[in-house]
Amino acid sequence: MPPFDPHLAATYPAVIGCDEVGRGALCGPVVVAAVWFDPAAFPPDLLARLDDSKRLKAAERAALTPLIREHARVAVAAGSRALVDRLNVRGATLDAMRRAVLALGLAEPVRVDGRDPVPGLALPCRAVIGGDRLVPQIAAASIVAKTLRDGLMHRLAGRYPDYGWASNVGYGTRVHLAGLAERGRSPHHRLSFTRAYALRTDSADPSEP
Repeated sequence: MPPFDPHLAATYPAVIGCDEVGRGALCGPVVVAAVWFDPAAFPPDLLARLDDSKRLKAAERAALTPLIREHARVAVAAGSRALVDRLNVRGATLDAMRRAVLALGLAEPVRVDGRDPVPGLALPCRAVIGGDRLVPQIAAASIVAKTLRDGLMHRLAGRYPDYGWASNVGYGTRVHLAGLAERGRSPHHRLSFTRAYALRTDSADPSEP
């Protein structure tokens, strides 16, 4: 059952919602979206379709993303593979969240999915565990971020077909791990996540932005 009831729209606060996709992947960036809208002024049918991006099929996410962009303020940012290796994935994620929220240019409270509030903001910020099922703006952010990151990994799959990115979008499936074992790391693999394959790596470039 969809988590957001349009009849209760006035009870949902008008906050900036922020979420990430790709934190647990072996390669590629962490992608973050920050989304603001007033639920009371948001299209009711669209509000009813929002959900945790993992609970939606790819076609539904692809259909929702342009609608969210049309009816909400949206900003995106990424923590690159190199940034993940330099800071660690938590640091890269929080840095991207800060940049995405600041890019909106709004003086509104922030709600972020997970346990970590975003540092470096001069705005009230609260972390919400399971926020993509509790805060509609976080759900919208999760949909936008996943659509963008999955699209990037699908494009990279055409250049690096040995890892199964067209289906696993960079996560550690059996096909992906088999490709790493046979081919070693690509320039897009996180060195800190794939140290076991370092001796088989000829193409990974630690200086990649």
